Amino acid sequence: MRTVLITGANKSIGFETARQMLQNGYYVFLGSRTLEKGLVAAEQLKAEGLANVQAIQLDVTDIESVNTARIMIGQKTKVLDALINNAGINGGFPQSALEASTDQFQKVFDTNLYGVVRVTQAFIDLLRNSPQPRIVNVSSSGASLTLHSDPTWIYYTHKAALYPSSKAALNMYTIDLAYELRDTAFRVNAVCPGFVATDFNNHRGTGTVQEAGIRIAKYAMIGEDGPTGQFIAEEYNPETGLSPW
Repeated sequence: MRTVLITGANKSIGFETARQMLQNGYYVFLGSRTLEKGLVAAEQLKAEGLANVQAIQLDVTDIESVNTARIMIGQKTKVLDALINNAGINGGFPQSALEASTDQFQKVFDTNLYGVVRVTQAFIDLLRNSPQPRIVNVSSSGASLTLHSDPTWIYYTHKAALYPSSKAALNMYTIDLAYELRDTAFRVNAVCPGFVATDFNNHRGTGTVQEAGIRIAKYAMIGEDGPTGQFIAEEYNPETGLSPW
């Protein structure tokens, strides 16, 4: 059975992505910063008949938590087929480029960028044992420098200093990671789930968590001919799925 680790999977888009992966035959390690919330989420999925799930305490900002999770998962399996770096924070609002403190920037980057680095580096050995390893870094079309520089873009006025800059940095990390793994079976992509109505944005989004989960799961399961080193935003570009950087 194929395996996947999803960070921040106890609720919202991460939870729905776990559901999608379970429905596609994966064993899901459901990462949750608080174990209790992870256990509740796992039990909910089991109640739906999706039994192949295990809650894992995983705080991406805490290297000891990440390493402990790696040990626990390594005791369960020697192969990880997919890693979905979903955990993220928005940093609160407003987010002024002139008034946000460096401490605020640090907090957001610690989860949205450094957390991805910690988890990816900790689990890369298990991923290398998979014949078709996949890494999905959950990003946002709001991280696109091209779109945010275009006054005709629908969300041009939705500026925020913290969250988009952290995801733009994540996109660069995705490019570097895909490049380093270019001559392997890895497929590494940044995927925007869309502008989804969740508590992350006070339910102002226009999409659903179901749509988001399907989009993310799709790129965690792509075949050997699938893209790598790409910025995927199917809501922005339904035809090609690609977003400008």
